[in-house]
Amino acid sequence: MNLEQLQSFIEVARIGHFTRAAEHLHLAQPSLSRQISTLENDLGSELFHRARGNITLTAAGETLLPLAKRMLADAETVRHEMQELAGLNKGRVRLGAPPTLCISMVPEVLGTFHQNHPGIDLHLSESGSRHLLDQLAGGTLDLALVVTSDHDTAKMSSLETTQLLREDLVVIGSASDRKFAQKTAFTLTELADVPQIVFDKSYDLRATTMNAYRARGLSPKVVLEGAEMDAVLRLVERGLGVAIVPAMVLFDRPGLRSVPLVDPGLTRTLGLAHRKDVSLTRAATAMQELIVRTAAGFAARGLGITSLG
Repeated sequence: MNLEQLQSFIEVARIGHFTRAAEHLHLAQPSLSRQISTLENDLGSELFHRARGNITLTAAGETLLPLAKRMLADAETVRHEMQELAGLNKGRVRLGAPPTLCISMVPEVLGTFHQNHPGIDLHLSESGSRHLLDQLAGGTLDLALVVTSDHDTAKMSSLETTQLLREDLVVIGSASDRKFAQKTAFTLTELADVPQIVFDKSYDLRATTMNAYRARGLSPKVVLEGAEMDAVLRLVERGLGVAIVPAMVLFDRPGLRSVPLVDPGLTRTLGLAHRKDVSLTRAATAMQELIVRTAAGFAARGLGITSLG
C-alpha cells in the first residue's frame, strides 16, 4: 500500500467514476484500475461495488476512506516539516477558527505572524468548532481555536488543548439607539421580548443561546434568522434588532454598544488545540506562541474577557 494508491482510492470514492477520476489524476484509466486492484489485493477486501455508471463504497471502503485521508494529510505535514529542516522553504501553518474569532483576534494574529515570518504559507479555515475538531482529527489543520466549553472531553481526548480565555456573552445594539442606550443590563426574560437577530444553525453560539431560552421556557422575538457573523453585526448597527454575541467582537466597532446579559449570565471558554500524536512544526509552534500572547493581550484590553493562560 502506498500514498499514490490511497490518493487514487480517495478520488474514485469522491467522484464515483473510474474514468473521470483517472482524468482528474492525469492517469490512464487502466493504470488507475490496476492501482485500486492492487490495493484491494493487499488489504484482502473489495473497496468498491462496481456497477455500470454507479461506483459505491463497500463497508471496507467506508472504513478505509477517513483513514486514507488522514494518512495523506499526515504525509503532507511530514513533507513540509522536512522542507523546513532542509531549508527549502519556511513552512506552512493551517489554522482553524470560528467566525467570531475570524473578525476579532485572528486578523491581528495573522497580520503579526505574516509580518514576522513572510515566507511561511498561511491557510485559514473558518468554521464552527465541531467541524474544526473533525478537521484536526483528519489531519487537515495544524492548530484550531475552538469553543472548548461546548464540547465534551471524550471528543477532545486525542487533542492537546491550551485554555486561553473565558468570555462573556453580551447583548449588542446600535450605538444610535437611544432606548437601548438607557439599558444597563438585560435578563433573558427581558431580552425575549426585544426584536433580535439569531445566527445560522451551524453556529455553536446559536445553540448556546437557544438552549438558554428553552431552559427558561422562553422563545425569542426573532426578526431575522440564519445570518452570518458579519451580517449580524451590520444589521444590528442599522437598528434592525439586538443580538447575543461574545464580548470580543465589540473591539473596533464604534457603531455598536453592548450591555451585560444577566439572570443567567452566559460565558464561553476558548482554547487552542492540536493533535497529541503529531508534533507541531516549527512554524506551527511559532503560531501557537503568538496566539497565546495575543489572547492574553485581548484579555487585558476589554471587559468581559478573562485570561486563562
